[in-house]
This record gives sequence, C-alpha cells and structure tokens, in this order.
Amino acid sequence: MPGGRGWAFTQRAVACARMSTTQPSHQDVVDATAAAERTMHAQRVPVNVYEATEALVVIAPLPAVTAADVTIELRPNNLRFWAHLRSAGPREYLVREWDYGGYEREVAVPDGYGGGVEASLANGQLAIRVLRGDPGDLLTVKPTAL
Repeated sequence: MPGGRGWAFTQRAVACARMSTTQPSHQDVVDATAAAERTMHAQRVPVNVYEATEALVVIAPLPAVTAADVTIELRPNNLRFWAHLRSAGPREYLVREWDYGGYEREVAVPDGYGGGVEASLANGQLAIRVLRGDPGDLLTVKPTAL
C-alpha cells in the first residue's frame, strides 16, 4: 500500500540497493571537494553575541571543521570569520541539508572594541573574544583547538 510502513521500507531498501558499493579514492574526494568549493556559496552561520567585562564575545556553531580550517579577520568595526569546505566526497545523498564547511559570517563590532582578538574551537563551537581597545587596520588569527 503506497504510503504505508511496508511501502516506505521497500522504497528505502530499493534506494540502498542503488547506492554505490565502491569507495572513492582519496584523490576522488580531493577533486570533488575542490570542484564543490569553486561553485558553492558559503553557508551563513548563526551567531550569539554578548558583551563581557573586557571583550565582545561571539559564539558560532561550525560543525565538521578543525581549527586549522577556520580564519578570523578583525577590521575596525567588523569581524569576519570563515571555514573552507572540509570534504565533499562523491556521494549520492538521499537527504542533503548542509555541507562539511564552506562557512562564512560577518558581524558588526561596536565602538570601543578591536584592541585584539582571541578565539578557540571546541566541540564544533567557535568562540571569539574581540578585546576592548582601539582597533588596528587588520588582524588575522586562527583559533586554538581545545
């Protein structure tokens, strides 16, 4: 019966049977990742921002990337961070709602902040502290991995 439990199970079984059983080579994954990054639009990252005693704190989820993948730029009145696409192995997804990277976000920095920046990445969460003080021209950092 279409729409019933048995029908859904059968459709999943057919879909699984169609899935490739061969594993892509490392080079296949590297090539697919490079091709995907050239054509993809960066995923906009949600943030939580609050003021602490000595810093403006920005928290953002960045699943499936490492600290080495992330770059943070601080300019006067602007914070930008991004992570390159981590992996785009050739797969036939049944459902695909996000990618392993290709993240980017800009956040306005209020006056009085910009004297420096500290950042860490742990458990898929990026924490950035924009320190109080006068901003310089450009500061680029990588987060520490915790």
